[in-house]
Amino acid sequence: MVGNRTGRATLRTPSAMPAERPPHFSMLRSFALADFVTLANAASGTLSILLCLNYVAERERIYIWVAFGLLPFALACDVLDGTIARWRRKHSPLGADLDSLADVVSFGVAPAVLGYALGLRGPWDAAALVYFVACGISRLARYNVTAAELSDERGKVRYYEGTPIPTSLLIVLLFGVLFAKERVHEQLWLGSIALGPWAFHPLSLVYVVSGSAMVSGTLRIPKP
Repeated sequence: MVGNRTGRATLRTPSAMPAERPPHFSMLRSFALADFVTLANAASGTLSILLCLNYVAERERIYIWVAFGLLPFALACDVLDGTIARWRRKHSPLGADLDSLADVVSFGVAPAVLGYALGLRGPWDAAALVYFVACGISRLARYNVTAAELSDERGKVRYYEGTPIPTSLLIVLLFGVLFAKERVHEQLWLGSIALGPWAFHPLSLVYVVSGSAMVSGTLRIPKP
């Protein structure tokens, strides 16, 4: 019952009742176990980025070694979340999008920040790194849109169009070897050349090649 301006009591209709607010953390309650493993993937990539920033500020080698190690762990989580989802036969509505967003962080942004931290800091290098991340985002968006079209009668995707974004760990491995041999920063492998008003490190081309392979429309890789 509510009062009106004349002082009379009126009945409040059901449509006028305030909507019930959802409980706190209701979204997290809808997550499946596989989704938390996916979030561990994203957390590993994020921590790797933060450690790269610490390394740039302090040049403590331990930071970059841990940053390297977190990315294979992110890959393990990326593989494990699908295995868990199939084992438990339980998927959440957010699972596919969570997986793509986590992969952007761990296999797109983190490898790019790693390259920047170890010496790819020229404007041309930055353009190559931005291109690489943009290709990774585009590749994942295309996969999400075309997955149904590429699936067989069992709902399994038969092949990848372009290389999967976790192949960027090959770049991480390359930089790990170079870092161990102290061929980074001023001693960066392949050196630098003057290209217009700015210096350019040819090593940044590995990001361009990797990104281009991700968005290739003709490169098809069978999915295991």
